[in-house]
This record gives sequence, C-alpha cells and structure tokens, in this order.
Amino acid sequence: MKLRIAAQLMMSVMFIVAGLVQAGDGHDGQHAGDDRGMISKKSVYDVKETLDRLETVLKKKGIAIVTRWSHDAGAKKVGITLRPTELLLFGNPKLGSHLFTSNQTAGIDLPLKALAWEDEKGQVWLTYNDPSYIVNRHDIADRAEIVEKMTNALDKLTDATIKP
Repeated sequence: MKLRIAAQLMMSVMFIVAGLVQAGDGHDGQHAGDDRGMISKKSVYDVKETLDRLETVLKKKGIAIVTRWSHDAGAKKVGITLRPTELLLFGNPKLGSHLFTSNQTAGIDLPLKALAWEDEKGQVWLTYNDPSYIVNRHDIADRAEIVEKMTNALDKLTDATIKP
C-alpha cells in the first residue's frame, strides 16, 4: 500500500515537472542553460528516438540505465493529453558517489535524469540538470574535478545523441 501511494505521488510530481518544462519557452539555443540549473539542447530526432539514442550512447560507455518513463503515456491513462515527453534516469557510481561523500542530500538529484520532450511548435528538446547546479544546490565545494568530468561527459554524450 505504501509503495503504491509513493508511486502515485512520484507520478504526480513527474507530471507537474513535465508540464512546467513544456510551459516554459526559454529555450533559445542549442545549449541554453538557465537559472533553474537545466541545460536544453535541440534534437533533430523525435522524442522516442532521442531517448533511444541517448540510452544506446550511455550503455556503450558503461553507464547504468535506471529506468525510462513516458510521461505522455502515463497522462493518457488518466485522460490527460500531453505532448511526447519521456524521462531517462541513468548513473555512473564512479562519479556520482563522490558527491554523496560530500553531502548525501545529492541523492535527491542523482541518478541523473534526461528529459526528451516536444514543445508546442513540434521542436524536440533534450534537457538535463547541470552538474554545477546540483553541487551548488547541495553546498558541495570539494568536488570541482568530478563536476568537470560530469559536465564534459554529459555535454559529449548528449551532443552525440541529438546530432545526425
């Protein structure tokens, strides 16, 4: 029973987040960061293929896939229309675990997430949290090398995902 309630609460939060992301129109470039700590990149592929490609790239690098969630499929089950929106959770304990040793609350933001979503104009975006934002949010000041590795890896992996 508790597990079902937790799952329903998590689904509700994800719907809200997806809606907020879709409501925003602040994506003005290929690699637009914003004050909310997100990086969004335009994808030339549809939502499903964008996440398929990201999943493939991550697996090739030995990065664990935790789960994949279709927000629009969940919304459809409860009678809500939502543009294509899918979330991928993934992680690399060799990097992320270092953030936990500095502040365990980083576990609320890790494993990492990438959201592929279609805006009102039909443009597909790949959005993920900027590692710098995560460490700032959790007052982690002793992991600059790890943050740099995470940032560079995410940039390269997502670029490989969105480009033909």
